Amino acid sequence: MNDPFARLPVVANFTLASTDVSDGQELPVAQMSGTFGVPGGLDLSPQLSWSGAPPETRSYTVTMYDPDAPSGSGFWHWVVADIPASVTGLPAGAGDDTGQNLPAGAFHLPNDIRAPYFLGAAPPPGDGRHRYVIVVQAIDVEHVGQLSVQGDSTPAFLGFNINAGGHLLARAVIVPWAEVPAA
Repeated sequence: MNDPFARLPVVANFTLASTDVSDGQELPVAQMSGTFGVPGGLDLSPQLSWSGAPPETRSYTVTMYDPDAPSGSGFWHWVVADIPASVTGLPAGAGDDTGQNLPAGAFHLPNDIRAPYFLGAAPPPGDGRHRYVIVVQAIDVEHVGQLSVQGDSTPAFLGFNINAGGHLLARAVIVPWAEVPAA
């Protein structure tokens, strides 16, 4: 099974919690994608809270990635960068297309449909369980622009510059799953 961390640096872990999603549990319908036709899907980003990041943390990124998508490269659903180090959570719905519920200075990068907002889960019907890897990364730079990452950069470019550049300090992870039965 595809392990999205297999070739990434081994770093410390910190704690990630949510009132909306749970590690190893099925995603609620609110975090599924109405955009992609999942009945009842709201494309609502989950509430997240974290603690225990290293004191040298300068900012955070938040991502949601489906390593099981039938694409050969997975599927990025959500990317937020430049969350200030003083922030320890995001409210439900922070991933909307307005960005108004993000902390000051934070911004969305485009997901894999090239849209700068949270796109809920939508595994193809009958494709089995898909994991949705929600990650908060503590990094050692205040602004990802310092790493040549701009507002239209891809999620992979962000990850490459953080990981290959040695800027990742620690990560916190929750991995819920979703499955859509065959029609």
